[in-house]
Amino acid sequence: MSSQLTVTVNGTSVTVSAGTTVAVALALAGQACRTSVTGEPRGPLCGMGVCFECRAIINGKLHSRTCQTLCEAGMEVKSEK
Repeated sequence: MSSQLTVTVNGTSVTVSAGTTVAVALALAGQACRTSVTGEPRGPLCGMGVCFECRAIINGKLHSRTCQTLCEAGMEVKSEK
């Protein structure tokens, strides 16, 4: 049985299983990782940290790759604008 933890995504609490990536937490919250320069929502493309499309702000750190970061209890995630 996996343990559950809660992260905050753009002000909304999301409960996920331990070992879940931040990209999945964003998707579960129905949120995009960032917005392109033309205003389009962006999300994970490659899923392995090469494309950088999944960037978001994690615990205040800009340009964090959400597909490569595991959720931690109390983590604050914000989409990049």
